[in-house]
Order: sequence, then structure tokens, then C-alpha cells
Amino acid sequence: MEEQLQEFLFNPTVGKIATVFLGIIVIWLIIKAIQRNLLSKIRDNENRYRAKKFGGFIGYFLFIVLFTVVFSDKLRGLTVALGVTGAGIAFGLQEVIASFAGWLAIMFGGFYKTGDRVQVGGIKGYVMDIGFLRTTVMETGEWVDGDLYNGRIVLIANSFVFKAPVFNYSGDFPFLWDEIKIPIKYGSKYEKAKEIFEHAGKVVA
Repeated sequence: MEEQLQEFLFNPTVGKIATVFLGIIVIWLIIKAIQRNLLSKIRDNENRYRAKKFGGFIGYFLFIVLFTVVFSDKLRGLTVALGVTGAGIAFGLQEVIASFAGWLAIMFGGFYKTGDRVQVGGIKGYVMDIGFLRTTVMETGEWVDGDLYNGRIVLIANSFVFKAPVFNYSGDFPFLWDEIKIPIKYGSKYEKAKEIFEHAGKVVA
């Protein structure tokens, strides 16, 4: 029993698994420390959001690097096989890859940010979250009159930024144009009506 325990403890594979496990803990602690110390100093909400997302991406990347380095001897013989299957995987996951590329374009290309009112892929609403693959939008309009929330949360693939026009109603201009139609009867006193509307506008302003 003791020999089996020693053989298990000194098994190279077990040691590599333990190394990966400890590495994951260290990476997680580093990412959390960075988010707690550095992100708290970023006052702008949008920059803080982007930094948090980017920190999570760095964590996943470091995990992949750690796994590759620890099991490099095991993966060496699979290089050719991975190269062959890589093309098939890329073809099968082209939508996922395009969505991830769309995420990079959104985060660093300035298409939109959280809180913006946008229209992407025929869906109009306010951006709630920007994930690696999908953008979460609180939809407005459709069966609801006016620009009001209709109760639906829509997930839109980030790849749509390459496939369809992206309308950003917020952008650098923080106001929305709207139109108010006021019917005036034929033969009315238009100058008087104009005077009334202008007075009402000044009172509201």
C-alpha cells in the first residue's frame, strides 16, 4: 500500500496536474488582486468595464499557456494531428471565431459601449453587456409604441458588426432626435399656432 502511494505521489502526470492546479490558483489570485487594486482606481465606468473584461481574457490566455507549457512533451507528438484538425475546427467554428473578432472590434474599434442605444442586426435597444461572443441588448420598440422597453432581452452575435450596419444613436452626441407631430386644422391661424408652440417650448426648457 505504501509503495502504491509513493508511486502515485511521484507519478509525473500527477505532478503536472498538481502544477496546473496550483498555477490556476496563482493566476486567479493575481487577476483578482489586479482587479481589486487597479480597477478601483479607474473612475470611468466604461474603461473599468473594458479593463475587467480584458483581465478575464488575460486569465484565460495565461491558463492556456500554462497548460501548454506543462504538457508540452505530451503535446509534441500531436503537433501534426492538431495542425490537420485545426483547419477543420476553424471551418466548423468560423462563426465563433468571427464573433470573437467582432468582440475585439467592438472593444477597441469604438462601435458601441455599454449603455449606448444601438441598432444591430435589425435589433434596436440599449447595450447591457458585451461578452466575448454575444452582445446583450435590452430591446425597445416592436409592438410597444414609442421608444420604450418591450421586456425582451436579446443576445446578438458580435459577428454582426461585420455583416450589417451598426447604428449607434448615442455615440459622441449624447442626445436623441425625436419628432412630435401636431396636426393643425386647415384655415387656422398658423402664426398664432407658431407663437403658442414657441412659448410652450420656452416654458418647458
